[in-house]
Amino acid sequence: MATLPQTLRYTLVSLRALLSSAGPFVLLAAALLALAYLWLDPIPPRQVTLATGPAQSAYDEFGKRYATALAAYGIEVRLLESEGAAQNLQWLLDGKVDLAFVQGGNGDARSEEQQQLQSLGSLFVEPLWLFYRSPKALSALTDFAALRMNVGTPGSGVPRLMSQLFDLNRMDEGTLKLSHLSQTPATVAFLDGQIDALLFASAPESPMVQMLLQTPGVRLLQVAQNEAYARRFSFLTPVTLPRGVVDLARDMPAHDVKLVATTTTLLARPTVHPAIVQLMAQTALRLHGQAGWFSRAREFPNVEHTEFNLSDEALRAIRNGPPLLQRYLPFAYANLIERMWLALGIILAILLPLSRIVPPLYEFRIRSRVFRWYGQLRSVEDRAALADTSTADLVEELRQLEMRVEKVNVPLSYADELYALRNHIERVRLRLQGS
Repeated sequence: MATLPQTLRYTLVSLRALLSSAGPFVLLAAALLALAYLWLDPIPPRQVTLATGPAQSAYDEFGKRYATALAAYGIEVRLLESEGAAQNLQWLLDGKVDLAFVQGGNGDARSEEQQQLQSLGSLFVEPLWLFYRSPKALSALTDFAALRMNVGTPGSGVPRLMSQLFDLNRMDEGTLKLSHLSQTPATVAFLDGQIDALLFASAPESPMVQMLLQTPGVRLLQVAQNEAYARRFSFLTPVTLPRGVVDLARDMPAHDVKLVATTTTLLARPTVHPAIVQLMAQTALRLHGQAGWFSRAREFPNVEHTEFNLSDEALRAIRNGPPLLQRYLPFAYANLIERMWLALGIILAILLPLSRIVPPLYEFRIRSRVFRWYGQLRSVEDRAALADTSTADLVEELRQLEMRVEKVNVPLSYADELYALRNHIERVRLRLQGS
């Protein structure tokens, strides 16, 4: 039973020496890790704000889907309804929101402020749906010059787009009967006969669009010149609404309909956390990668038809899908490792050479527990040689030294040096007593 306390003392001595030797090294490693953590900021915020669009619009519907998807990762997406793309872009520039849906044609390549925004890729096409009531089919935009037409609110971005199309068709906007109602009041006014034509720029997921496509007496303009429009404006693309895609049972529409469409991108402010951008891009792959009315599977999201700089995180997500670690680990752990691994590599490169000094320092601290007494032993010998101190006093000093040395604990691997010290004390005592 007496052996255990002695063994524990040896172990504690060894641990104390090890801690005192490795302590500065451990503190340096902890400080470097803390600095890397603060610099990289690997943990994303728990809330972001997404500007969507009017109620019951495609933007509003997609915003809810993004919010549901990110809630699974513990991140709240606060949805903010807006008039549309133009207002969304302005809110981004003003810092009112973190992310927003923006239609093509609203960007300005000359604006340095806009070019700081990050694009998460083109998500889907938004055709220009020009619904109208007329006894005969209309075939061109110029046929609407005498009709009462609603082109949406200025904040939606559609009036700006239509101004460019009117100019292209040599239509004087000042002579047109245009209104700027929001989607719901405009739809009510259209169905009540107060206006003759109704223009939407929206994905087919919009409940308003789907309702109007199936409303008796409502026609949809076929844009026969859709290829020409796309050649004149880079942010436009020609699309075709396939026969029967709205309702196969009723064969709606009864023939293919040519349309022209903008592409919508999801924009983020440069201050948005990279992990949030990565999650939104991965969510976009799931939400927009399926086949739709105007696209085949995996056509969207893509890196085409965007007027803004593409985010590196989004580019990796679109091209490669989720990172390897996220396929096997929860997002929080995978994200932490992905954002810290480079810093960890640099820290290891710094600390590995420094770690070589720990074993010699540990050995020095253990041996110093023995060697520091040699100074006092040398002092006794020097004074004995000078004969300025009595032999009895020196022998007593050696006895006191020996008593202190007996209380010294060192690991068993260094016990030989402790016994050597005791032997040297004894030899000096014998020399003094024999003198």
